[in-house]
Amino acid sequence: MLASMTIRQFQVADPYVKSVLSLTGNPFQGSAIFQMNCAGCHTSVSESQVGPNLHGVSERKSEFDLIRQVTSGQTPPMPQFQPSPQEMADLLKYLEQI
Repeated sequence: MLASMTIRQFQVADPYVKSVLSLTGNPFQGSAIFQMNCAGCHTSVSESQVGPNLHGVSERKSEFDLIRQVTSGQTPPMPQFQPSPQEMADLLKYLEQI
């Protein structure tokens, strides 16, 4: 339990993550960002062509894990994507709803 609290504190100490989590996301903007940058490989309701189905993804992954997944580029073929903190907050809000 202590280890997970320490990891969480470290994750939130990251300036980008801290900035994203301090903002209120707009799901409509998040949907537009998703359509432009993610929908080519991911879908929210049916089988995807390349990436996994993202329906209920916020129930399976924490906000930090979603931010890291989007920005890291460490899971090929998913490219690294560096949205602004507001865009990331918007995308998170949209992902919570699908």
